[in-house]
Amino acid sequence: MFFAVTPPPAARDDLDRALTPLRDAPGAPRWTAPDRWHLTLLFLGAVPAGDVDALVAGSTAAVTGTPALTLQLAGGGRFGSRRRPQVCWVGVTGDGDALGALAGRLARVARRLGLPVEERPFRAHLTLGRWRPGRPGDGDLPDRLADYRGPSWPVTEVELLESRLGPAPSYRQVAAWPLG
Repeated sequence: MFFAVTPPPAARDDLDRALTPLRDAPGAPRWTAPDRWHLTLLFLGAVPAGDVDALVAGSTAAVTGTPALTLQLAGGGRFGSRRRPQVCWVGVTGDGDALGALAGRLARVARRLGLPVEERPFRAHLTLGRWRPGRPGDGDLPDRLADYRGPSWPVTEVELLESRLGPAPSYRQVAAWPLG
């Protein structure tokens, strides 16, 4: 399970058009489908069924009172080295500090329930694709997104999603909370 903010279709479509010249570039990552793009606030992995209701209840308090946020997808980068890139991402501008504070509150809820939470700092980004280990990857490709600026949008909700793996991976919404 994970908490996420999903950009609206207009923001995803704009980014999808910006990626068109990069999609077939040599050394490009395996791209994620635009309908799966989201900003992960907190990744939890498998949550025991007995903890889901408490997670939802605690998260309600964590999200309540969060002001309306405005975000924009902008710039690009990678996780991993230039020679061994792992993840290609687009950054986020706008109310990033408030988004980070929300992610921190959600992490505190999960910790109180004894759920494992990564200790690395929150870094708002949207994963565009992943390079396959052992295959050549162009670690400079994300630099071509340096000047990208998508449309701004108001964040209207935070979702708790569960991944469904298989031939056609998808997400199932477990809960959602309005913002603003």
